[in-house]
Amino acid sequence: MHGFSYRNGSLHCEGIPLSELAEEHGTPLYVYSAGTIVDHFRRLDKALTGVDHEIAFAVKANSNLSVLRLLATQGAGFDIVSGGELFRVIKAGGDPAHCTFAGVGKTRAEIVYALEKGIYSFNVESEEELRYLDKVAGELGVIAPAAVRVNPNVDAHTHKYISTGKSENKFGVDFEAIESLYERAATELPNIKLRGLQMHIGSQLTSIAPFIEAVEKVTPLVKLLKQRHGIEFWSIGGGIGIIYKESLESGSVDWWEKQPEADRPLTIERYGKELVPRLKDLGLKILLEPGRYIVGNAGVLLTQCLYEKKGSAKTFKIVDAGMNDLIRPALYEGHHEIVPLNEPATGERIKVDVVGPICESGDFFCQDRELPNFDPGDYVALMSAGAYGFVMASNYNSRPLPAEVLVESDTATVIRKRQTLEDLIEGEL
Repeated sequence: MHGFSYRNGSLHCEGIPLSELAEEHGTPLYVYSAGTIVDHFRRLDKALTGVDHEIAFAVKANSNLSVLRLLATQGAGFDIVSGGELFRVIKAGGDPAHCTFAGVGKTRAEIVYALEKGIYSFNVESEEELRYLDKVAGELGVIAPAAVRVNPNVDAHTHKYISTGKSENKFGVDFEAIESLYERAATELPNIKLRGLQMHIGSQLTSIAPFIEAVEKVTPLVKLLKQRHGIEFWSIGGGIGIIYKESLESGSVDWWEKQPEADRPLTIERYGKELVPRLKDLGLKILLEPGRYIVGNAGVLLTQCLYEKKGSAKTFKIVDAGMNDLIRPALYEGHHEIVPLNEPATGERIKVDVVGPICESGDFFCQDRELPNFDPGDYVALMSAGAYGFVMASNYNSRPLPAEVLVESDTATVIRKRQTLEDLIEGEL
């Protein structure tokens, strides 16, 4: 569920009309629903009842300080992939002792910073990295907590750019090599404490089958590592998918009830029902690293139509947001529902391309899609933009970054100011 719906003909975020936010703060504009973020976190937490667990929010999905603070108040840990993300978590009031540090290319400076701040564990991606971590920890005179990321060679059946659990991906250590690596580490790396095991097979998974396959394949290995090396946690990663198509409609309970059982998207309740029985008797803390599931459907990108251009082959709706503001459609053909802020009076639709002002042919939000008509001057919302939206934004074409607003019930707060032209050149000589 999420906090976006039409009320009295106007699209709202919780209790506030989005058109009011667009008029007050300008566009492009990211808007997030605090209630949706909290609801998704709590539903996942409840679904895992019966298992000793911790939810470590994947900061790469949305790293705004106010979003991180909101999750920290709910008891979230954090999954980080850079020293900068750790810095953000600390600034937002998060506890480094509940942070796990992933990523294949950690630098010495990042390792030192994380050790000094006392993170829970490094999720190590290779034997070379584990040995380097041991070296740096030894020079500092500390013990580095670590977990090796196992690559279980499970096909997540997701987009190739966000698939991470197959043997051809750059992430993790081959399943068959884990046992011997832990044995070598125990005898050869005195500055490492192997605290757990980690895996993550990919992002935007909409079927329970890959999760079950990965858990069942890795469980015997986890039991062996617990027996021989005393590991205390197993991180089963994130990857829980969200609804991008029909995302506005999916905020309604009625929509879910109308979906045929066989076609119904993966729910967090089903996720918990299938995995909890497979995990509860291991005697280990289970870590999860969701990002998209928590914030994806909690955010929208508002944009204004500038022009309509009718060519011989296509009709283009040109808006003031571009691929620099939301790159998912250009990067891997990510789908975002596009809806007008004023509810259409009829069901009439026209086939259009919605494109931005960037000087690239790849600067589009949809192509040949049938949408309700909207005119120059009208505002529209790109739905499901709360994850991998602003965090992947750039200043390409020297465009200032958009503002961000967080809505809590009837209150809207600017949580990031819109960049100015002067901000664009700050730091340049």
